[in-house]
This record gives sequence, C-alpha cells and structure tokens, in this order.
Amino acid sequence: MKLILTQQVSGIGEPGDVVEVKDGYGRNYLVPRGFAIKWTRGAEKQIESIKKARSAREIATVEHAKEVAGQLQALKVTLRTRTGSNGRLFGAVTASDIADAVKNAGGPDLDKRRIEIGNPIKTVGSHRASVRLHPDVNATIDVNVVEA
Repeated sequence: MKLILTQQVSGIGEPGDVVEVKDGYGRNYLVPRGFAIKWTRGAEKQIESIKKARSAREIATVEHAKEVAGQLQALKVTLRTRTGSNGRLFGAVTASDIADAVKNAGGPDLDKRRIEIGNPIKTVGSHRASVRLHPDVNATIDVNVVEA
C-alpha cells in the first residue's frame, strides 16, 4: 500500500514522505490514526504543503537540536497529579502532560508528538521520557511525578 505520511512515524519516515507499507498496517493503524493518507495523484500535490509546514515548526540544524537537548537535560521537571493508594495514579501521564510540565518548568515548547514514553507512567516517582528533536538528536527528560 502506498501512503503519504502526515506525521513522523518511527522507523517509517518523516511527514511528506511517500512510503510503501503492508496493507493491514496502513489500513488498520496509520490511516485511522491520522499518521498517513492514501497516495493519489491529487494527494501528491499536498506533499509540498506538508513539507513546508514541517520545516516551519522543525528544529532546523543539528547544533540547535543539541542546544535544546542540553536545556532539556539540565531541566528539573516535576509533574503533580492525583494519586490513589500505594502511589498509583488515576490514569497515566501522557506526552501532552510532559510537554506542559516542561514548558511550566521554563523549558522550550515541545511538540507532544515528538515525546516518546517507553513504559506507561502510572506510579509516583522518577521516570524517563525521550524526545526526538532532530533525526540525529534525541534527548531524555527526567520526569518526577509527585502526589498533588
């Protein structure tokens, strides 16, 4: 199945890329979640606008990405949330929650779609999240989840 990516998908490609994936993966995962659109000649004309929007909000150079990574690693991010007994959270911490906490801690404004959480954060304590700043630069954020 031939698709045009609208968002970055790890291991597949960047927004605006035309990729060939298995039919089930494209039909059941990428298209319903809005990560891709079906390739047609008309949709191919949209590729340029997707790439322009991507370049406007993307960190352009590796040096700038490394600078932002340094800021993120030096940042103390604390996230206050409601908890139940035994330090368990009501729900889980999302990438959007982490992006807001980084901004509140005085860090750079991050796109929530670039934040990857390895295991779901469902307990109080210290956790790690990864941020894809540039194809060559990843940063890790230490998130301290505390009871509100």
